[in-house]
Amino acid sequence: MKWKTRSLCASRVVALAALVALFSAGSARADRDSPLPDWGEGYLTFYLDNDLFANTDRDYTNGSRLSWISSNRDMKDLGSVQRMLRRLSGDADSFGIFQKATGFEDPADIQYNYGFSLTQLMFTPERAAPYVQPPGERRYAGWSALGFSLHAKDDSVLNSVELLFGTIGSNSLAENTQDFVHSIRGIDKFNGWDSQIPNEFTADLSFVQKRRSDLLKRDHGLIRMDGLTEWGGRLGTFRTAAHVGGFFRAGYHLPPDFSDPRLSELAYSNLYFDSDDPYPGHWSVYVLFGATGRAVAYDATLDGPMFHSFETGSTRKPWVAEVFCGGGLRYRQAELSYVHTWRSQEYEQQRDGVADFGSVAVRLRF
Repeated sequence: MKWKTRSLCASRVVALAALVALFSAGSARADRDSPLPDWGEGYLTFYLDNDLFANTDRDYTNGSRLSWISSNRDMKDLGSVQRMLRRLSGDADSFGIFQKATGFEDPADIQYNYGFSLTQLMFTPERAAPYVQPPGERRYAGWSALGFSLHAKDDSVLNSVELLFGTIGSNSLAENTQDFVHSIRGIDKFNGWDSQIPNEFTADLSFVQKRRSDLLKRDHGLIRMDGLTEWGGRLGTFRTAAHVGGFFRAGYHLPPDFSDPRLSELAYSNLYFDSDDPYPGHWSVYVLFGATGRAVAYDATLDGPMFHSFETGSTRKPWVAEVFCGGGLRYRQAELSYVHTWRSQEYEQQRDGVADFGSVAVRLRF
């Protein structure tokens, strides 16, 4: 029976990997001889959220995301899914009466990047031993999704759109991931995954706009400080929400980019690939701090699946706030950052009110 379960899990992983390859290949131009996509220059980023950094293991306990974003591309070189997202990106097609909302001043300055992502989020109660869902604690839940994104930007504004297809329930493989990590670390496994939220397909559409400005430049960019503000919305069967926030960064050879320091909405490494202000040296060291406020209209992990009658035992809070701080280190084309987040109560039954967790991001350019 154990062999069957492992075999089934392995086949799901292989199927998911094949799906990624299929859609990636679909981004290649038809007039190219090679059947494979012309990856060119790009950034691969791995994000990891975990509350073990806060010495806890409950509620939002783990998140991981692997995202790849291309260098600047012409619109004709993008895949069909990304081209479909173009009208939502605030690019030249959106100019006219929507010009102020797009944030772009000159359509000639807009650069395009496309991306793919694989994301998995995991939620558990506080007590691991019970074989049934502990009352008053967060419901066992997992979510895994494949994302297709388009990014339109100039030197000060970035508009990103992502379409995500995923699943909640056992098909998300969250239980398997947690069991694997806990077995490596010698941590007791959670026994109540049989009572997790049931399987259901999800589809979500996210939009985020970021605006960046330099606040301080000295010694030709050796010491810099910048600020990024953002707002966005998400509509879908996994989560429907809107948020506003921002963060400040300061450091030595501070990277001039829009990159997400955490596993947040549309977490990618967004850099200036063709810029007059590139990385000014081999090394960068920086610190950052910020805050986000979120209005949540629907969350499948707290409200239950949209198309199933299922009681989670949790009462969702409509407003959630968080503050975070951290720092990063870059050497040439590799970057490592850590950010710690403190998040307010997400549901009424949540113990201690505030949850905290750490986020690690590893970025590689090639």
